[in-house]
Amino acid sequence: MFDFKPDEALGKPELYRQLNEAADALTSAEPDAVANMANVAALIWEFVPELNWAGFYRMGGNASGGDELVLGPFNGRPACIRIPIGVGVCGAAAKTGETQLVEDVHAFPGHIACDTASRSEVVVPVMRDGKVIAVIDLDSPRPARFTQEDADGLEALARMLVDRI
Repeated sequence: MFDFKPDEALGKPELYRQLNEAADALTSAEPDAVANMANVAALIWEFVPELNWAGFYRMGGNASGGDELVLGPFNGRPACIRIPIGVGVCGAAAKTGETQLVEDVHAFPGHIACDTASRSEVVVPVMRDGKVIAVIDLDSPRPARFTQEDADGLEALARMLVDRI
């Protein structure tokens, strides 16, 4: 049994270092992608303060054969199940392959309001062989909650998880 709890006084670089270390410990020997995403979503929820949603969207197909993001394991309120590529913050990250750091989601063109309490968001693509396979999505009810330090820490997490999800 694991008891992964961060020290509340940690600075962001150390918090994300410990989050990545815990995620590595939980996922290194587990071949099941869904189990790994579920545990990592739970770790993010425990480690990162001031969140109202934390989880994954996976790249998947729709009925017409096109790609879209499909809800994966998460913590928080119920969420949108499918997101078209290029729509909203998650869709933008999936389309561009670039991290989206949004201080005010209500000012983001095409924002999808799955939870109206969300005010800021960071979405990091998980890339394998140059293609987005998933995104890590964190929402906060506090405007401008996320910084480049959050993005950097989550990008390191995404790189570590690429062959585990």
